[in-house]
Amino acid sequence: MKVKFLILGVIISMSLNLFGQDTLSKWKRSLQTGININQASFSDNWKGGGTSSLALGGLCNAKANYTNGKKMNWDNDLQLSYGFVQNKGENAKKTVDRIFFDSKLGYVIGKKWNLFASMNFTSQFDAGFSYARDAAGIEHGTLISKFMAPAYLTSSLGMEYKPVDYFWTRFGLGTMRQTFVLDTSLYQNEPKNYGVDVGKKLKTEAVFQLISNFDKDIMKNTNLKVRLMALSPYDKMTSIVSRLDVSLTAKVNKYISTNIAISVINDTNQDADVQFSQVFGLGLMYNFSEFKQ
Repeated sequence: MKVKFLILGVIISMSLNLFGQDTLSKWKRSLQTGININQASFSDNWKGGGTSSLALGGLCNAKANYTNGKKMNWDNDLQLSYGFVQNKGENAKKTVDRIFFDSKLGYVIGKKWNLFASMNFTSQFDAGFSYARDAAGIEHGTLISKFMAPAYLTSSLGMEYKPVDYFWTRFGLGTMRQTFVLDTSLYQNEPKNYGVDVGKKLKTEAVFQLISNFDKDIMKNTNLKVRLMALSPYDKMTSIVSRLDVSLTAKVNKYISTNIAISVINDTNQDADVQFSQVFGLGLMYNFSEFKQ
């Protein structure tokens, strides 16, 4: 439990300090950070039934984009999220856990086209478990993931189509994807080992990558983010990995917002079936933006 509160503290601290410096004229920045809390408590004789529980989550979405007013631009996107729920008499379980960072250097070659070089990193903060009950009904957790197991580092060169500020598509013609599984014993619980050969910590692939991103206030106080990533190794073009992330955030008032996030993953190196997650939260939210709405 202490680790989980430490992770949330790191997210909140980074959120408060990330944009503490004075704004520079060639930079535009935005920050969205918040915390969601849900708690329920029942006496032992509560006839309506129920389980006492505590759910806590935090998020930080930050962007920092630079332009020299001519040909060069540099876009940075950081997304951190972590949450857990603890029911009475049970260990805490994660509900969401993500580290995402994307940095892209672009050079304008046309009204809507850029050449780009980018770096993208994704992983998670905390250990992940699958849960099952034995014949006696006792729940047990099996370790299936942790920080840097897996983690993905993708470096790409290609062309970007950007007709408007809130939408772009990248075609990564020269892309290297590195998959890390630093825990070499993880395959014992996760036989696929996220595509990395057993006994090794790293797998490197040359892939074609396609990414489309939409980020816009679709109405007053309501923001929609959609990001679709698809990639395929050049030596096995029929093996497509894809991830869709959709996030809708609506402000109730200056400090209270509601958020729903949906993720869909298709990656046979992780599981033969499509993975799906949905998280809904209502809590305190702080927003700051230097971008045009």
